Amino acid sequence: MAGEKYISAIRDAAGVMPLLIPVLPEPIPPGEILAGIDGLLFTGSPSNVAPRLYGGIPPREGVLQDEHRDSTTLPLLQSAIDAGTPLLCVCRGFQELNVALGGTLFQHIQEQPGRSDHREDVSAPLDEQYGPAHEVRVAGGLLGTIVAEKSFQVNSLHSQGIDRLASALHADATAPDGIVEAVSMPKAKAFLLGVQWHPEWRWAGNSISRAIFAAFGEAVRLAAS
Repeated sequence: MAGEKYISAIRDAAGVMPLLIPVLPEPIPPGEILAGIDGLLFTGSPSNVAPRLYGGIPPREGVLQDEHRDSTTLPLLQSAIDAGTPLLCVCRGFQELNVALGGTLFQHIQEQPGRSDHREDVSAPLDEQYGPAHEVRVAGGLLGTIVAEKSFQVNSLHSQGIDRLASALHADATAPDGIVEAVSMPKAKAFLLGVQWHPEWRWAGNSISRAIFAAFGEAVRLAAS
């Protein structure tokens, strides 16, 4: 599934046509997908990347997994990077990007010494769950070329997060506790940005979100030309 918020952000904020890619028991070959698109948004999800894919311990009982999605997204990410396809990766997609390139994840950030609790209050109204939760500090990279702000507030709705950053990625922004919140790839052939927060949520009222989707849309149109 893909939430309406992602579809609307791609259509209205990025200004490109959204096409949903199904996750099937037998994945669609990456080449077939890439032949029909000009950019890829890897969305968030209630499910987590399977820990076995990055050498982690088995997940706890009740933690949602979606290995059909893993088997589609991880090969697709690598193929898209090789092909120079513009990529925007959000939340789970951000974590998938790190794993696809050889990085690892914390399964429960809040249990790591010195780390904060990055989870939302699931009992709260959605506006509160997606409300500003903490600051991120920009440290250059692609994000630093998209936004002028050196720090800004983001929402936070995750328990997984980057542990070891993939060597090909640059940490574009971090939370006050040091957790990586945005990445880019210095040697990427095309636009490649990953963010841990949800810029698609009420993007129209957020200048950072508008800038991110506008930059992605511009890269997609350039790839299509």
